[in-house]
Amino acid sequence: MKTKIILIFTLLSVVIGGIAGGYIAISSGMPSIEELKQYSPNAGAKIYSDDDILIGEIKIEKGIFIPIDNIPQNMINAIIAVEDSRFWKHKGIDYIAILRALLKDLVHVSLKEGGSTITQQLAKVVFLTPEKTIKRKLTEAALAIKMEKNLGKKEILELYINKIYFGHGAYGIEMAARTYFGKPAKQLNLAEASLIAGLIKAPSAYSPFNNLTRAKERQLIVLNRMEEEGFIKQSDREITYNQPLYLSGLKKGLEVNKYFVEHVRKYLEDKYGADTVYKGGLKVYTTLNRGMQISAVNSIQSGLKDVDKRRGWRGPLEHKKDIDIDKELKTKELSTTVTISPGDIYSGIVLKVTEKEALIKTRGVIGKLSIKDALWASKILNPRDNTTKALKYFTLNQILDQGDIIKVSIKSIQNKNVQLSLEQEPEIEGALVAIEPYTGFIRAMVGGYDFTRSDFNRAMSAKRQPGSAFKPVIYAAAMDNGFNPASIINDEPVTYIGGEKGEWSPENYDHKYYGPTRLREALTYSRNIVTIKLVEAIGIDTVTNYARNVGFQGDIPRNLSIALGSFNTTPLELAMVYNTYASNGMKAAPISVKYIVDRKGRVLESNDPNPEQIISPQTSFLITSMMEDVVKYGTGWRAKAIGRPSAGKTGTTNDYKDAWFVGYTPNLVSCVWVGFDNYKTLGTQETGARAASPIWVSFMNNAVAGEPEAFSQPEGIVSYFIDPKTGLLLHDDSGIKEYFKEGTQPKQYSPSKSIWEMRDPSQLNFD
Repeated sequence: MKTKIILIFTLLSVVIGGIAGGYIAISSGMPSIEELKQYSPNAGAKIYSDDDILIGEIKIEKGIFIPIDNIPQNMINAIIAVEDSRFWKHKGIDYIAILRALLKDLVHVSLKEGGSTITQQLAKVVFLTPEKTIKRKLTEAALAIKMEKNLGKKEILELYINKIYFGHGAYGIEMAARTYFGKPAKQLNLAEASLIAGLIKAPSAYSPFNNLTRAKERQLIVLNRMEEEGFIKQSDREITYNQPLYLSGLKKGLEVNKYFVEHVRKYLEDKYGADTVYKGGLKVYTTLNRGMQISAVNSIQSGLKDVDKRRGWRGPLEHKKDIDIDKELKTKELSTTVTISPGDIYSGIVLKVTEKEALIKTRGVIGKLSIKDALWASKILNPRDNTTKALKYFTLNQILDQGDIIKVSIKSIQNKNVQLSLEQEPEIEGALVAIEPYTGFIRAMVGGYDFTRSDFNRAMSAKRQPGSAFKPVIYAAAMDNGFNPASIINDEPVTYIGGEKGEWSPENYDHKYYGPTRLREALTYSRNIVTIKLVEAIGIDTVTNYARNVGFQGDIPRNLSIALGSFNTTPLELAMVYNTYASNGMKAAPISVKYIVDRKGRVLESNDPNPEQIISPQTSFLITSMMEDVVKYGTGWRAKAIGRPSAGKTGTTNDYKDAWFVGYTPNLVSCVWVGFDNYKTLGTQETGARAASPIWVSFMNNAVAGEPEAFSQPEGIVSYFIDPKTGLLLHDDSGIKEYFKEGTQPKQYSPSKSIWEMRDPSQLNFD
């Protein structure tokens, strides 16, 4: 024992001497503290939603700086208790803590304990690299002493709490509060503060998103330390530990806005330059609707998962050998004090598997996966050749083995029983953009499945063929060039000679032909032959000029393939074209920024809507009416589920490489695209109706509120009953009602007086 004491004092003398000597040796080359003393974070640009709520910041420094007066005292006490209990007493280096650490290391014959103060940690974060060398530790100690001489304790603490890393991209307490609990730091309670304080030591290991059990264990350590330091009472500790924690979903914080914020950043840099954006203290007030944006993100992610599952199970992510099952099974039960947002996907390890059930550890808890929550995986996809195989008699042990690493979501938690669903992150990508009619305000924008996976904004920049989603433009052009919704074109086989392919014999989607067909019917059921003949009748140049007028900007081919959407466009561009029809023929520029003020409150720009009448309200009404039938009877039938008047059109390209649905109500337009970045096929039958329109429906169900509103009928529109077979007028109301621009209605009466009989319902599902 005497030898140990001598050894301890010898080591302590060496450490203190080393620090003193090191300080003298390296102090001359240390960075200046003056810069830190005058520290004021660059304001950058703050981005606000349409209801003036902060949705993002554009700045060089990470995190959201807040003054220490806005940080709850419990948060400060929790951090001090667990990270540096003698913070208010030491001068940068805590020699007592170092001695205590040395004693523990000697007792355990290892080097486990650290003695770094908050000031030392701040010095490392601000000035130093994370390398573990003696020189770096000496520099850290010297800087800590210098900082304590030049800065007050509150200044040091304020800088530390705003700069330290809390995991999942959260730098500083404000970002941490929003990431983990979806609220500003000033609203954190003791339970939330103690959990966040526990993250500093090892953010990934103690993250409640990664391991709930370890997070709760760490929270208890923090609370115990707070009790030991006199910050709370025993009763406070017990009540707080059992208090519910309502965790925010990882995708529900500021991350949902990232595609939009990045779009705004590029706009600002292009117009004002990087220096102004990052240092000018701009406040940017945008058109984004937060509720719609959350709905858009949820709808895209859920919809892409569904499409991906239909393609088939790609198998486990990896396999771990020699796992200690008994050790893994000792995991404590999930505390009922933690509430989880369902739907997020997590990694899990298979501990046991039978034919109908698997035991899986995920996020530090053990849950059960039943076969009914994995039935989609009975279709196996081989990613190498894109082939699939269906398992006739499906069991879980056909696809899972002990030690497999898979993706799961938490389906439910009842009485500490955790039920899981089998998941896989989709390889498929998608985009959604929503526009307000007349104003052109961008209300929601999602550029992909996950911004952290890919920051490429497909809503703005993915140039893809629109397929049949271009057809309404052709039919609208026809309404201005001698045609009406009752005009007849014969749907029959046709071959065109010449061109690049030499000979072209287009077909309808279902490889059938329907004879004389009204234009309304042709658009409703997306008939290719009629559309091609319509382009031929009004002229390719007429169509391309009309397309340019309504908003298409890229290269458009001068051949009949234009009828099938054989050119490239973006989801935003296509949404803006449909917005013209939703706005009674008025074309508006897309607006994402309403106005910008600088740090002195001066308005730098203000963007007011300035729509221009480019096509007649009558033409817009007719094409809207025709697209209403697409929803009521045709390929857009799924859109009926939103329960309000809506118009829209599906789009599918060759080999199912692109799936679209673009549609609108009287007060919102939204466009959805689904596809692979590398132009792979989505899979047989993955049309716009099947792959894209469910996403549109999910989004619109949440985005469009209030009483249903019908599309308005402008002056100059008349209606008559016509014979559906000939498109001619009837003397009575035995046919169907059709709308016309006044003066364009048929002049002849149909010789047929029979009541119209509905056609085969099997015609309703073509694209």
